[in-house]
Amino acid sequence: MTGPVPFVSVILPTYNRAKMLSTTVDSLLAQDYPPDRLEIIVANNASTDETEAVLRKYCAGQSRVRSVTEMRQGVHYARNTAAKLARGEILYFTDDDMRADRNLLKELVKVFDLDPRIGSATGKVVGDFEAPPPEWVQRHLINSHLSLTELSTPEEVIISTNDLVFSCHQAIRRTAFFQCGGFNPENTAGVWVGDGETGLGIKLKQAGYKFAYTPTSVTFHRIPESRTTLGYLIRRIGNQGNCDSYTDYRQHRTRKRLLRDLLQRNTLGLLRLCRSSLSNILSRRESWHFVPARIAYIYRRNIYDLKLLADSEFRRIVEIDDWLRDDLEVPSRS
Repeated sequence: MTGPVPFVSVILPTYNRAKMLSTTVDSLLAQDYPPDRLEIIVANNASTDETEAVLRKYCAGQSRVRSVTEMRQGVHYARNTAAKLARGEILYFTDDDMRADRNLLKELVKVFDLDPRIGSATGKVVGDFEAPPPEWVQRHLINSHLSLTELSTPEEVIISTNDLVFSCHQAIRRTAFFQCGGFNPENTAGVWVGDGETGLGIKLKQAGYKFAYTPTSVTFHRIPESRTTLGYLIRRIGNQGNCDSYTDYRQHRTRKRLLRDLLQRNTLGLLRLCRSSLSNILSRRESWHFVPARIAYIYRRNIYDLKLLADSEFRRIVEIDDWLRDDLEVPSRS
């Protein structure tokens, strides 16, 4: 990466956030980065609000902005489709509720010069709360639960063989992205199907790539008041149950192991959950809000595992590694 400034393709999926989209796009257009080495591709994931009108305005007035419509509902479809249109050596993925610091790209791209095996890099994600969050949220959710950088994260560059990247602030070498088959499915038509960015991170790690973090590349993540509630935590941890079931099955891909794990989770696993929940609450490592959330987690994992046991077509979909093909679509889980 040392030498000429790398061409960066910013990939921004969006769905029904026309009122917020301009804030994200404007912050990307304001980057302290050579304009001729930057393009922004907005992937409209079948929005039904005024998103298309907003995009027409940008595409008409800014040569650096392009848009593509992806009618298959699911953020992985939008990201992967836009990536196939991108020209950049570096693909930068973000979301439509983000506001990029002016130096975000300049600082993030530098990291790839530190080690040729770095395949994916990220920076600091700071919460931009619509309303002051409750005390329990400040203590327990300033982390991956809200896709935010933990307050205890060191103010230094980190290079690791372990994934530490959020897809809302993620740069990936183009070659690594296509080698590893793009993003796995996650939120698909409102249903949390797979492990998304986690799955891509696993594929990158298996291919021998490293991950990097730099605190000087900063973005701000808008957190609505609805994400600082017990209801949100229950949905978030419940969705994690689907994600983990998908990830674990892909590692062993056998029904026998799946049945064993299901039985253990609902016997000894429940006892361990009760003991650890009580210990965490008494020690203040977690608040009581995590008790119903952990129950939702087990429930979602059970439902997902039973689906895998019973449905051979669903197992086939979960076993797909390359999600860059145009003919793939996740079937309804209803």
